Amino acid sequence: MEKGLDKMNKIVLIGAGSVNFGLGTLGDIFKSKILEGSTITLHDINPKTLENTKNIALKYKEKLKLNFKIEATVNREEALKDATYCIISIEIGSRFDLWDQDWKIPLQYGFKQIYGENGGPGGLFHSLRIAPVILNICEDIIKYCPNAFVFNYSNPMQRICHAVTTKFPDLKFVGLCHEIASMERQLPTIMETDFSNIEIKAGGLNHLSILLEVKYKDSQKDGYPKIHEKFESYYSKLTSEYYPSSPGGERGVFFQLYKLYGYLPITTDSHLGEYIQWAYSVADHEAIMEFYDNYKKRCLTFYDKESHYAEYFATNNKINERIVPIMEAIIEDTNFEESAVNVPNKNFIECLPENIVVEVPGILNKSGVKGVKLENYPSNFGSLLNNQVSTIQLTTDAVINKSKDSAYQALLADPVVDNVKSAQKLLDTMLVFQKEYLGYLK
Repeated sequence: MEKGLDKMNKIVLIGAGSVNFGLGTLGDIFKSKILEGSTITLHDINPKTLENTKNIALKYKEKLKLNFKIEATVNREEALKDATYCIISIEIGSRFDLWDQDWKIPLQYGFKQIYGENGGPGGLFHSLRIAPVILNICEDIIKYCPNAFVFNYSNPMQRICHAVTTKFPDLKFVGLCHEIASMERQLPTIMETDFSNIEIKAGGLNHLSILLEVKYKDSQKDGYPKIHEKFESYYSKLTSEYYPSSPGGERGVFFQLYKLYGYLPITTDSHLGEYIQWAYSVADHEAIMEFYDNYKKRCLTFYDKESHYAEYFATNNKINERIVPIMEAIIEDTNFEESAVNVPNKNFIECLPENIVVEVPGILNKSGVKGVKLENYPSNFGSLLNNQVSTIQLTTDAVINKSKDSAYQALLADPVVDNVKSAQKLLDTMLVFQKEYLGYLK
């Protein structure tokens, strides 16, 4: 064992060969003084991508002269044994081929869904493929490292987390999503102050979340008047690397929700629109396709050039995901408040049923993650959240009980689905196209 390494701190990256996730998370861990000395175990079912991630990790560990132990294995039992933290980010099968089916086949049956990754019919089929595998992973976690803290980055976040927390309610399982980071990028410009001087409260369901409160820390002055003042001018001109030809890209549903409810959405059309039956009529479809095409290209060429991932290992304080500050807060028992965690509802959002997984702030300490109650959640926006409840519950039932009937009922419960006969034909078609992954449904 290398000098100074702490055997008690073992971090397992499940899906370490995944594009962005493995190297991005490693880069973040490498910057942590608190995690220094940990064992980092890389696990993936694809030995080629796993070996690639391991070699890059070892290269930068030596280059940066870091005190971590790096190991890699395709054996899940070996990876999980005595783990302290398990971080899951996986996909099943050929990601983009299946995603194209999830997105485009429902359109052929007349269902006007957007994006097809997390909500709508596409979100159902994605969930039906990936949730059983994550349940199997969690079953092994209970067997080999029952006290581990488990963090999930895989989508569809809402349905995966509900399935896991329903079947394994005692597992220390939390869903994490980086969309809340958009506030850190956008609010300083709008509010004309550093983010360190901004206090926020946001919540809802993953990818259907709103900024409820925003204040200047120094004066405790409400920040929403400034947001209302600058909203139109700022967001109509906002661009990013994903929308080079579309100023304010993906803001059709975003603008409509803001105008209807008066709260700033956390994310953009491709995610927001998946859950709303009228979204297709106002979405910025051109920008959504531009985002998807650029994202797909980035993923498929990620390892072609070192410059694509070298930034993860730059010697600065920039982090890719929030998991490292979360682990640090647990280790140091800080009672730090994280802006967004996905946990079962324990009256955190009163207008939603108990145990539906909600995205709310969380308090972090040695016990793990505890959600924060969001007082006076707006019931009008809550009605959009409640539209997803039955679909989420029925998806979980379909996965756990391997029920084709429940999968069909989950499809019919979705706000986007408006034709019972087309829904049946769609389900039958997808069961043929994705038989390798959905054949367990009976």
